[in-house]
Amino acid sequence: MSRGLRAAAAAAVSAVAAVAVRDLLQRDHALLRNFPVLGHGRYLIEAIGPELRQYVVAGNDEERPFTRDQRRWVYASAKKENNYFGFGTDNDIEYTAGYPIIKHRTFGRAVPLSNPSAGYEASVPCAKILGAARGRARAFRPESVVNISGMSFGSLSGAAIEALNRGAKLAGCLHNTGEGALSPYHRNGGDLVFQIGTAYFGCRDEQGRFSLERLKDLVAANPVRALEIKLSQGAKPSLGGLLPGAKVSAEIAETRGIPQGVDCVSPSRHAEFSGTDSLLDWVEMLATETGLPVGIKAAVGDLGFWDELTTLMTTTGRGVDFVTIDGGEGGTGAAPLIFTDSVSLPFQIGFARVYRMFAERGLHEDVVFVGAGKLGLPDNAIVAFALGCDMVNVAREAMLAIGCIQAQKCHTDTCPTGVATQNKWLTRGLDPQLKSVRAANYIQTLRRDLLKVAEACGVEHPGLIDTGSVEILDGRTAATGLDEVYDYRPGWGLPSKADQETVIALMTTSEPQGGSAPPSAEALGH
Repeated sequence: MSRGLRAAAAAAVSAVAAVAVRDLLQRDHALLRNFPVLGHGRYLIEAIGPELRQYVVAGNDEERPFTRDQRRWVYASAKKENNYFGFGTDNDIEYTAGYPIIKHRTFGRAVPLSNPSAGYEASVPCAKILGAARGRARAFRPESVVNISGMSFGSLSGAAIEALNRGAKLAGCLHNTGEGALSPYHRNGGDLVFQIGTAYFGCRDEQGRFSLERLKDLVAANPVRALEIKLSQGAKPSLGGLLPGAKVSAEIAETRGIPQGVDCVSPSRHAEFSGTDSLLDWVEMLATETGLPVGIKAAVGDLGFWDELTTLMTTTGRGVDFVTIDGGEGGTGAAPLIFTDSVSLPFQIGFARVYRMFAERGLHEDVVFVGAGKLGLPDNAIVAFALGCDMVNVAREAMLAIGCIQAQKCHTDTCPTGVATQNKWLTRGLDPQLKSVRAANYIQTLRRDLLKVAEACGVEHPGLIDTGSVEILDGRTAATGLDEVYDYRPGWGLPSKADQETVIALMTTSEPQGGSAPPSAEALGH
């Protein structure tokens, strides 16, 4: 053995011996004290356990929050690759209670085109005009039923925000800023929904108080189409946010209007209102001063707030223009485990209860309903539209489209793909130009699939799918209609008759449907 090899071997043996001595002397870990050196293997396996399960152990439909099949569909859609699946479903349909089944129609008003790429470039606008019912000066019809949900700069990297905003422009959809203010990365052409959180980032004065003048200046200088007051979110309902001081860079500090390097805490409650009545006063003030439609975002827990809100809207003439319901399964905000797992209702139950309150008071046709919480998957989104959603917001699915691998490191600042971190070395790997195309591809593909399912149900637009088109399996031998599951009356879940007629006209084209040959003479004779 050469002198160099002997020296290397001696160094290796010395290193192992040093580790063994340290393990034997330390008292923090019984495993290492009892099994020096070897015990480290256990911690290594624990550290890479999520990756092992994700790529080696778990089946196609086992992982959470997104299964391998779901991630594969998003990735393929974002790359504009073949996102079909062969050899039938591997979901356990027969024995899965709660599984939704969408009922196609043999004959209907709308006939799907046979070309697999049909509908990819189709415009699928919202069936309602946002702000029209309350006469807002800047009411508008959103161009897309699929939009990007609120994810703040700070939680997400600047490169990720830029990719999403550029993607929103390419796809013609709205991009919600999240509560972390409107950053330079939001100024890449995509239309915005400005979210106002409890800390009033982006529209606050030096004391942290809400500033109407700063809000008006921000709206005047940027393509802000609507304002969303965030009351709560599915990941951490009733909790404020925390951005550790180590992540509060000079750029984030300037964007949010906060000191650099200091923990950034979002309060759990708003200072501008203290109840439902004063909330509506604030909504009307914001709408009057800016001309914009104004809505609220909330997860659903106690229904007392919603009862009071709908009662006041009915009796006082004040009201919100849109309601965004976030399901308890929402997850872009890091939170204590008890909150992510057990606080606030899942989307379907929470949304249906809130929608029923609006419908019982005759308000459902005058409010635009937006859903969020794993609705970036076609099956979940279709059920949401049947329940009464007019639009859906996508968050984690949009993150997957621009490179997220579900590493679940969002709260550690070590996201390996540069999506949810402020680490410059990691974010340099995310190319906003390239990823913006993938974000747009994903949104366009989801819209296409929603449109194709709507046509299979015999209607021209996803918002026209009714509860009669969906059944929920109770097990192998029984199923219950969606309307019965959530106690809906006939007509609930649909826009007004006038809105239905308008959106049908918008979606109807003169091109032949179905891709069939011309009818034969015998068929014409009949």
